[in-house]
Amino acid sequence: MSTATLDATALERLVAAAVAAPSLHNTQPWRFGIDQDTRTIRVYAATDRGLRHTDPAGRAVHVSVGCAVLNLRVAAARSGWAPVTRLLPRPDRPDLLATVRLAGTARIPAAPELYEALWRRRSSRFPYTDRPLPGHLLAELAEAAHLEGASLVFPGRRETDRVLRATQEGEVRNRADADRAAESRHWSSGPHPASLGMPAAVVGPQDSLERVPVRDFGAHRHPAVLLARPYERHPALALLRTAHDRRTDWLRAGQALERILLVATAHGVRTSLLHQALEWPDLRAHLDGPARGGGPGRAQMVIRLGYGPEGPASPRREVGAALEGGV
Repeated sequence: MSTATLDATALERLVAAAVAAPSLHNTQPWRFGIDQDTRTIRVYAATDRGLRHTDPAGRAVHVSVGCAVLNLRVAAARSGWAPVTRLLPRPDRPDLLATVRLAGTARIPAAPELYEALWRRRSSRFPYTDRPLPGHLLAELAEAAHLEGASLVFPGRRETDRVLRATQEGEVRNRADADRAAESRHWSSGPHPASLGMPAAVVGPQDSLERVPVRDFGAHRHPAVLLARPYERHPALALLRTAHDRRTDWLRAGQALERILLVATAHGVRTSLLHQALEWPDLRAHLDGPARGGGPGRAQMVIRLGYGPEGPASPRREVGAALEGGV
Protein backbone atom coordinates (compact mmCIF):
# COMPACT_ATOMS: atom_id res chain seq x y z
CA MET A 1 0.00 0.00 0.00
CA SER A 2 1.08 3.59 -0.54
CA THR A 3 2.49 5.41 2.44
CA ALA A 4 0.75 8.60 1.25
CA THR A 5 -2.33 9.63 3.20
CA LEU A 6 -5.45 11.28 1.84
CA ASP A 7 -5.68 14.09 4.34
CA ALA A 8 -7.24 17.48 3.61
CA THR A 9 -3.99 18.88 2.22
CA ALA A 10 -3.45 15.94 -0.13
CA LEU A 11 -7.06 16.03 -1.30
CA GLU A 12 -6.91 19.75 -1.95
CA ARG A 13 -3.77 19.30 -4.04
CA LEU A 14 -5.40 16.57 -6.13
CA VAL A 15 -8.54 18.60 -6.78
CA ALA A 16 -6.47 21.70 -7.53
CA ALA A 17 -4.69 19.69 -10.22
CA ALA A 18 -8.02 18.52 -11.64
CA VAL A 19 -9.53 22.01 -11.86
CA ALA A 20 -6.45 23.27 -13.73
CA ALA A 21 -7.88 21.47 -16.78
CA PRO A 22 -9.26 23.38 -19.78
CA SER A 23 -12.99 23.68 -20.45
CA LEU A 24 -15.19 25.23 -23.11
CA HIS A 25 -15.72 28.95 -22.35
CA ASN A 26 -13.88 28.32 -19.07
CA THR A 27 -17.11 26.99 -17.57
CA GLN A 28 -15.24 24.42 -15.43
CA PRO A 29 -18.27 22.07 -15.45
CA TRP A 30 -17.14 19.64 -12.75
CA ARG A 31 -17.52 18.91 -9.06
CA PHE A 32 -15.85 16.31 -6.88
CA GLY A 33 -16.86 14.06 -4.03
CA ILE A 34 -14.72 11.87 -1.79
CA ASP A 35 -15.26 8.46 -0.19
CA GLN A 36 -12.58 8.29 2.49
CA ASP A 37 -13.24 4.62 3.28
CA THR A 38 -12.30 3.49 -0.22
CA ARG A 39 -10.08 6.47 -1.07
CA THR A 40 -12.22 7.14 -4.14
CA ILE A 41 -12.73 10.53 -5.75
CA ARG A 42 -16.03 10.90 -7.59
CA VAL A 43 -16.10 13.23 -10.57
CA TYR A 44 -19.48 14.69 -11.49
CA ALA A 45 -20.73 16.88 -14.30
CA ALA A 46 -21.82 20.22 -12.88
CA THR A 47 -24.88 20.53 -15.08
CA ASP A 48 -25.55 24.09 -13.94
CA ARG A 49 -22.25 25.06 -15.55
CA GLY A 50 -23.06 23.57 -18.95
CA LEU A 51 -23.72 25.47 -22.17
CA ARG A 52 -27.34 24.82 -23.08
CA HIS A 53 -27.19 26.38 -26.54
CA THR A 54 -23.59 25.74 -27.55
CA ASP A 55 -23.36 22.21 -26.15
CA PRO A 56 -26.91 20.82 -25.92
CA ALA A 57 -25.82 17.14 -25.90
CA GLY A 58 -23.17 17.73 -23.22
CA ARG A 59 -20.33 16.40 -25.34
CA ALA A 60 -18.04 19.30 -24.45
CA VAL A 61 -18.87 18.85 -20.75
CA HIS A 62 -17.70 15.22 -20.97
CA VAL A 63 -14.52 16.23 -22.82
CA SER A 64 -13.79 18.89 -20.20
CA VAL A 65 -14.38 16.45 -17.34
CA GLY A 66 -12.13 13.94 -19.11
CA CYS A 67 -9.35 16.55 -19.07
CA ALA A 68 -9.87 16.99 -15.32
CA VAL A 69 -9.74 13.21 -14.80
CA LEU A 70 -6.39 12.96 -16.60
CA ASN A 71 -4.96 15.72 -14.40
CA LEU A 72 -6.27 13.91 -11.33
CA ARG A 73 -4.60 10.69 -12.47
CA VAL A 74 -1.27 12.42 -13.11
CA ALA A 75 -1.34 14.16 -9.72
CA ALA A 76 -2.34 10.98 -7.91
CA ALA A 77 0.47 8.97 -9.48
CA ARG A 78 2.92 11.75 -8.72
CA SER A 79 1.86 11.52 -5.05
CA GLY A 80 2.52 7.79 -4.97
CA TRP A 81 -0.92 6.34 -5.61
CA ALA A 82 -2.02 4.01 -8.41
CA PRO A 83 -5.17 5.67 -9.79
CA VAL A 84 -7.83 3.20 -10.93
CA THR A 85 -10.35 4.97 -13.15
CA ARG A 86 -13.90 3.91 -14.00
CA LEU A 87 -15.98 5.81 -16.52
CA LEU A 88 -19.74 6.14 -16.09
CA PRO A 89 -19.73 3.73 -13.12
CA ARG A 90 -23.44 4.09 -12.21
CA PRO A 91 -26.14 4.08 -14.88
CA ASP A 92 -28.61 5.40 -12.29
CA ARG A 93 -26.42 8.50 -11.78
CA PRO A 94 -25.79 9.95 -15.25
CA ASP A 95 -24.10 12.98 -13.71
CA LEU A 96 -21.41 10.76 -12.14
CA LEU A 97 -18.98 10.65 -15.04
CA ALA A 98 -15.99 8.94 -13.43
CA THR A 99 -14.44 7.63 -10.25
CA VAL A 100 -10.73 7.55 -9.47
CA ARG A 101 -9.75 5.12 -6.72
CA LEU A 102 -6.35 5.58 -5.10
CA ALA A 103 -5.53 1.91 -4.99
CA GLY A 104 -1.99 1.77 -3.59
CA THR A 105 1.56 2.38 -4.68
CA ALA A 106 1.94 3.46 -8.29
CA ARG A 107 3.99 0.89 -10.19
CA ILE A 108 4.95 3.50 -12.77
CA PRO A 109 5.09 6.99 -11.23
CA ALA A 110 3.79 9.83 -13.36
CA ALA A 111 6.46 11.41 -15.51
CA PRO A 112 7.68 14.50 -13.65
CA GLU A 113 7.44 16.60 -16.78
CA LEU A 114 3.71 15.91 -17.10
CA TYR A 115 2.99 16.86 -13.51
CA GLU A 116 5.02 20.04 -13.82
CA ALA A 117 3.37 20.85 -17.17
CA LEU A 118 -0.05 20.43 -15.55
CA TRP A 119 0.48 23.66 -13.60
CA ARG A 120 2.02 25.52 -16.55
CA ARG A 121 -0.41 24.56 -19.31
CA ARG A 122 -2.13 27.56 -20.84
CA SER A 123 -4.14 28.19 -23.96
CA SER A 124 -2.20 30.63 -26.11
CA ARG A 125 -4.48 32.40 -28.58
CA PHE A 126 -1.65 34.60 -29.81
CA PRO A 127 0.09 34.32 -33.20
CA TYR A 128 2.72 31.59 -33.49
CA THR A 129 5.85 31.51 -35.61
CA ASP A 130 6.12 29.43 -38.79
CA ARG A 131 8.76 27.17 -37.24
CA PRO A 132 7.67 23.58 -37.98
CA LEU A 133 7.16 21.00 -35.25
CA PRO A 134 9.77 18.22 -35.36
CA GLY A 135 8.69 14.75 -36.48
CA HIS A 136 9.65 13.07 -33.21
CA LEU A 137 7.36 15.44 -31.30
CA LEU A 138 4.43 14.74 -33.64
CA ALA A 139 4.98 11.02 -33.00
CA GLU A 140 5.03 11.60 -29.23
CA LEU A 141 1.80 13.59 -29.38
CA ALA A 142 0.12 10.86 -31.44
CA GLU A 143 1.30 8.27 -28.90
CA ALA A 144 -0.18 10.36 -26.09
CA ALA A 145 -3.59 10.16 -27.77
CA HIS A 146 -3.17 6.43 -28.42
CA LEU A 147 -2.46 5.77 -24.74
CA GLU A 148 -5.92 7.11 -23.92
CA GLY A 149 -7.80 5.21 -26.62
CA ALA A 150 -7.97 7.99 -29.20
CA SER A 151 -6.11 8.95 -32.37
CA LEU A 152 -4.37 12.14 -33.40
CA VAL A 153 -3.86 12.96 -37.05
CA PHE A 154 -1.98 15.84 -38.63
CA PRO A 155 -3.72 17.01 -41.80
CA GLY A 156 -1.79 18.12 -44.85
CA ARG A 157 -2.02 21.60 -46.35
CA ARG A 158 -5.22 21.03 -48.33
CA GLU A 159 -6.95 19.25 -45.45
CA THR A 160 -5.84 21.96 -43.04
CA ASP A 161 -7.47 24.58 -45.25
CA ARG A 162 -10.70 22.58 -45.20
CA VAL A 163 -10.64 22.35 -41.40
CA LEU A 164 -9.99 26.07 -41.09
CA ARG A 165 -12.88 26.87 -43.45
CA ALA A 166 -15.24 24.73 -41.38
CA THR A 167 -13.98 26.42 -38.22
CA GLN A 168 -14.50 29.86 -39.72
CA GLU A 169 -18.03 28.94 -40.77
CA GLY A 170 -18.74 27.75 -37.23
CA GLU A 171 -17.45 31.04 -35.83
CA VAL A 172 -19.63 33.04 -38.23
CA ARG A 173 -22.69 31.03 -37.20
CA ASN A 174 -21.91 31.40 -33.50
CA ARG A 175 -21.69 35.18 -33.82
CA ALA A 176 -24.97 35.29 -35.74
CA ASP A 177 -26.85 33.05 -33.29
CA ALA A 178 -28.26 35.34 -30.61
CA ASP A 179 -28.57 32.62 -27.96
CA ARG A 180 -25.04 31.31 -28.46
CA ALA A 181 -23.57 34.80 -28.63
CA ALA A 182 -25.27 35.72 -25.37
CA GLU A 183 -24.11 32.48 -23.76
CA SER A 184 -20.53 33.22 -24.79
CA ARG A 185 -20.71 36.74 -23.38
CA HIS A 186 -22.26 35.60 -20.12
CA TRP A 187 -19.58 33.02 -19.41
CA SER A 188 -16.58 34.93 -20.66
CA SER A 189 -17.30 38.41 -19.34
CA GLY A 190 -20.39 38.22 -17.11
CA PRO A 191 -22.96 39.07 -15.89
CA HIS A 192 -23.62 35.32 -15.45
CA PRO A 193 -23.43 34.72 -11.68
CA ALA A 194 -21.19 31.67 -12.13
CA SER A 195 -18.89 33.35 -14.65
CA LEU A 196 -15.28 33.89 -13.67
CA GLY A 197 -14.65 36.34 -16.47
CA MET A 198 -11.91 36.16 -19.07
CA PRO A 199 -9.54 39.14 -19.21
CA ALA A 200 -8.70 40.60 -22.61
CA ALA A 201 -5.20 39.13 -22.35
CA VAL A 202 -6.71 35.63 -22.12
CA VAL A 203 -9.09 36.21 -25.02
CA GLY A 204 -6.21 37.33 -27.23
CA PRO A 205 -6.22 39.29 -30.52
CA GLN A 206 -7.99 38.58 -33.78
CA ASP A 207 -6.18 37.46 -36.93
CA SER A 208 -5.91 40.50 -39.18
CA LEU A 209 -5.38 38.30 -42.25
CA GLU A 210 -8.07 35.77 -41.27
CA ARG A 211 -5.79 32.75 -41.50
CA VAL A 212 -6.81 31.44 -38.06
CA PRO A 213 -10.47 31.65 -36.99
CA VAL A 214 -10.14 32.99 -33.44
CA ARG A 215 -13.24 32.82 -31.28
CA ASP A 216 -14.81 36.15 -30.43
CA PHE A 217 -15.67 35.50 -26.79
CA GLY A 218 -17.26 38.91 -26.47
CA ALA A 219 -19.50 38.28 -29.47
CA HIS A 220 -18.80 41.87 -30.63
CA ARG A 221 -19.79 43.42 -27.32
CA HIS A 222 -16.23 44.65 -26.71
CA PRO A 223 -14.70 45.18 -30.18
CA ALA A 224 -12.14 47.64 -28.84
CA VAL A 225 -10.23 44.92 -26.98
CA LEU A 226 -10.09 42.59 -29.99
CA LEU A 227 -6.82 43.86 -31.42
CA ALA A 228 -5.86 42.62 -34.88
CA ARG A 229 -2.47 41.00 -35.56
CA PRO A 230 -1.18 38.76 -38.36
CA TYR A 231 -1.05 35.07 -37.47
CA GLU A 232 1.14 32.29 -38.87
CA ARG A 233 0.95 31.71 -42.62
CA HIS A 234 0.50 27.95 -42.35
CA PRO A 235 -1.16 26.98 -39.05
CA ALA A 236 -0.22 23.54 -37.73
CA LEU A 237 -3.35 21.64 -36.75
CA ALA A 238 -4.08 18.24 -35.23
CA LEU A 239 -7.41 16.41 -35.24
CA LEU A 240 -8.29 14.39 -32.16
CA ARG A 241 -10.65 11.53 -33.01
CA THR A 242 -12.29 8.53 -31.40
CA ALA A 243 -13.58 5.41 -33.12
CA HIS A 244 -17.12 5.97 -31.81
CA ASP A 245 -19.16 8.83 -30.42
CA ARG A 246 -20.55 7.59 -27.13
CA ARG A 247 -20.29 9.27 -23.73
CA THR A 248 -17.33 7.07 -22.84
CA ASP A 249 -15.62 8.16 -26.06
CA TRP A 250 -16.10 11.79 -25.08
CA LEU A 251 -14.51 11.14 -21.69
CA ARG A 252 -11.61 9.26 -23.29
CA ALA A 253 -11.18 12.09 -25.77
CA GLY A 254 -10.88 14.53 -22.89
CA GLN A 255 -8.18 12.45 -21.22
CA ALA A 256 -6.34 12.13 -24.52
CA LEU A 257 -6.66 15.86 -25.16
CA GLU A 258 -5.17 16.78 -21.80
CA ARG A 259 -2.31 14.30 -22.16
CA ILE A 260 -1.54 15.82 -25.57
CA LEU A 261 -1.61 19.33 -24.13
CA LEU A 262 0.68 18.37 -21.25
CA VAL A 263 3.19 16.70 -23.57
CA ALA A 264 3.14 19.78 -25.82
CA THR A 265 3.62 22.07 -22.81
CA ALA A 266 6.54 19.98 -21.55
CA HIS A 267 8.23 20.53 -24.94
CA GLY A 268 7.64 24.27 -24.98
CA VAL A 269 4.92 24.05 -27.65
CA ARG A 270 1.92 26.36 -27.37
CA THR A 271 -1.61 25.20 -28.03
CA SER A 272 -5.09 26.56 -28.53
CA LEU A 273 -8.36 24.78 -29.25
CA LEU A 274 -10.52 25.44 -32.31
CA HIS A 275 -13.89 24.05 -31.30
CA GLN A 276 -16.31 26.16 -33.33
CA ALA A 277 -16.99 23.66 -36.14
CA LEU A 278 -17.63 20.90 -33.59
CA GLU A 279 -20.55 22.87 -32.22
CA TRP A 280 -22.56 22.38 -35.45
CA PRO A 281 -23.41 18.79 -36.47
CA ASP A 282 -23.07 19.36 -40.20
CA LEU A 283 -19.69 21.09 -39.84
CA ARG A 284 -18.45 18.47 -37.43
CA ALA A 285 -19.26 15.82 -40.03
CA HIS A 286 -16.76 17.54 -42.35
CA LEU A 287 -14.02 16.74 -39.84
CA ASP A 288 -14.89 13.05 -39.52
CA GLY A 289 -13.43 11.82 -42.81
CA PRO A 290 -9.97 10.32 -43.43
CA ALA A 291 -6.93 12.55 -43.08
CA ARG A 292 -3.27 12.01 -43.75
CA GLY A 293 -1.78 9.80 -41.03
CA GLY A 294 -5.00 8.21 -39.80
CA GLY A 295 -8.26 6.55 -40.72
CA PRO A 296 -11.86 7.67 -40.23
CA GLY A 297 -13.29 8.46 -36.81
CA ARG A 298 -15.43 10.97 -34.97
CA ALA A 299 -13.79 14.35 -34.52
CA GLN A 300 -13.64 15.48 -30.89
CA MET A 301 -11.24 18.46 -31.03
CA VAL A 302 -9.14 20.59 -33.36
CA ILE A 303 -5.83 21.56 -31.77
CA ARG A 304 -3.61 24.37 -33.05
CA LEU A 305 0.08 23.93 -32.17
CA GLY A 306 3.18 26.00 -32.59
CA TYR A 307 5.94 28.07 -31.08
CA GLY A 308 5.10 31.49 -29.72
CA PRO A 309 4.28 33.46 -26.59
CA GLU A 310 2.91 31.69 -23.54
CA GLY A 311 -0.74 32.37 -22.87
CA PRO A 312 -1.88 33.93 -19.59
CA ALA A 313 -3.70 31.87 -16.97
CA SER A 314 -7.49 31.81 -17.05
CA PRO A 315 -9.18 32.38 -13.70
CA ARG A 316 -10.02 29.25 -11.71
CA ARG A 317 -12.64 28.43 -9.10
CA GLU A 318 -11.48 27.85 -5.56
CA VAL A 319 -10.97 24.18 -4.76
CA GLY A 320 -13.62 24.29 -2.05
CA ALA A 321 -16.22 25.52 -4.53
CA ALA A 322 -15.71 22.42 -6.68
CA LEU A 323 -15.57 19.93 -3.80
CA GLU A 324 -18.66 18.61 -2.04
CA GLY A 325 -18.62 19.77 1.55
CA GLY A 326 -15.52 21.93 1.02
CA VAL A 327 -12.00 20.96 2.00
